[in-house]
Amino acid sequence: MARAAHKLLQLKVTLTGSKPPIWRRLIISNMVSLNQFHHVLQIAMGWESYHLHQFEAHGATYHEEDSESEFDLEDALDERKFKLHQLLDQEKDTITYTYDFGDDWEHKIVVEKVLPWDPNTPQPRVIKAKGACPPEDVGGIWGYYDFLAAVKDRKNPDHEEMLDWCGGKFDPNDYDLDLTNERLLHGIR
Repeated sequence: MARAAHKLLQLKVTLTGSKPPIWRRLIISNMVSLNQFHHVLQIAMGWESYHLHQFEAHGATYHEEDSESEFDLEDALDERKFKLHQLLDQEKDTITYTYDFGDDWEHKIVVEKVLPWDPNTPQPRVIKAKGACPPEDVGGIWGYYDFLAAVKDRKNPDHEEMLDWCGGKFDPNDYDLDLTNERLLHGIR
């Protein structure tokens, strides 16, 4: 088996079902493990890594083998043993990343470009983004839209409760690219 060449991938990560779309465009090494990629996705999207996750590609499922779960992950492969290039190798390749099996936040990940390796290119990093990350435990994409409706409408009976729950304010368009990249640089959530 030929050894994989070190490359950079430009990926677009889109939260499935989000309208307007919530997405991130990022640059990352093709040599990171799926487990490392999970942590990058958590920071890039804005999640807090409170819940289980999995990757799906080519009919296989990958997850953290150590995770204790009531969900059936018996046939899944250990994500720590696989590199990103084994799932995403060329332009237009896609995989699915699901975070929080209760809310089922599904992310479609597409390779937009395969770039030559350049050790001077800072990565992983988000180069463009749209939309704030929904709050954790809001109830999936449909719960998020109910949440947004309540936060925007002062007459909504859940308005005050939802504002309190999210810390007093929520801007669905807010995303701090510089802060996110600082967190990626230091691995901080």
